[in-house]
Amino acid sequence: MSDLAIEALLDDKHPLKVETAEWARAELSKGDRVSTDRDSVFAADDWKRCAARGLQGLLVAEEFGGQGRDIISALLILEGLGLGCRDNGLTFAIGSQIVSTQHAIEEFGTAEQKQRWLPGLCDGSLYGSFAITEPDSGSDPFGLSARAERTGDGSYRLSGRKSYITLGSVSDVVVIFASTDPDAGRWGLSAFVVATDTPGVELQPNREKMGLRTTPFGDIVFDGAVVEDAERLGPEGAGAAIFGATLDAERAFVFATHIGAMERQLDETVAYARTRTQSGRPIGGYQAVSHRIAEMQLRHETSRLLLYKAGLLVANGRPSTMAAALVKLAASEAAVASALDATLVHGAKGYVSEFEVERELRDAVGGLVYSGTSDIQRNIIAGLLGLG
Repeated sequence: MSDLAIEALLDDKHPLKVETAEWARAELSKGDRVSTDRDSVFAADDWKRCAARGLQGLLVAEEFGGQGRDIISALLILEGLGLGCRDNGLTFAIGSQIVSTQHAIEEFGTAEQKQRWLPGLCDGSLYGSFAITEPDSGSDPFGLSARAERTGDGSYRLSGRKSYITLGSVSDVVVIFASTDPDAGRWGLSAFVVATDTPGVELQPNREKMGLRTTPFGDIVFDGAVVEDAERLGPEGAGAAIFGATLDAERAFVFATHIGAMERQLDETVAYARTRTQSGRPIGGYQAVSHRIAEMQLRHETSRLLLYKAGLLVANGRPSTMAAALVKLAASEAAVASALDATLVHGAKGYVSEFEVERELRDAVGGLVYSGTSDIQRNIIAGLLGLG
């Protein structure tokens, strides 16, 4: 285990995390967050501020415009971003692009694909999305209806609709999965990295949703879009392997910012319980309240430990599918439970929008669904244990 990994596990006030949190508090989400959430306004200027600090390029090699950070350093910085920035939609969008779109391109792309797309994704001038989900295919990624048919000149013609795509309504480049051989099942799935200004690619408007409302979110339609062989990501038929490897990374690490947000929520709930009085004493002195907060601490600490275990496994080149599923399951359910406890501790102030407590609960619910539902994570865990 590296010295940095030990420090990350033992010191939840690590300088990389604290410095990022302090910067985020000072520089990000300064406006009326209640109205931007209500109106689903994406903080494009804050996105660029994050890019200027190097956040989108944390894990990308320096030769392609990134910082080339190791995974533990990146997790500390992302955790600090979630701790300091109150716009969970912004931090989720950044984390999602890093661990899905960029990860797929850097791990499986050609030198030309990396040089074309990664610098712009890192400097904030481009938005990238990762498109697997379809209207009738969410939990079954190998039952896709999207097709990539070979044309006579060696290119492909893409058709199909991808739904509920993070950054989909604003995307400049999309990693799309489509079947090149429907009869081959998972072995007929291929991946492509496609510019969204390609004729036949149409971005649909932002979709309203329960939480993470400041994250752009929409469908992408492919209507006979012609892409060249050079736009295929990896060999034909390698889509399942690319999807699996990328989704492991997404499950394991997309919750880094959320775990930072859980810590912020915990700190604010503790402060409120110390100062809010009822019947002449702080409400934190009542066991019913203090035990709720103790559970919040337990959930946060457990989620954080699982996150850094997954990071260590990846850093050491060891299998991480089980660890990724455990992080996703534990952290997503912990985030909802703790956000509900925070709402209950704050009482009426937790329920009305102006105090920004109830938004944390709405934002947390999405974690039960994206990157595979909680039931899917349980299926993965059970399968790896030899069950079912």
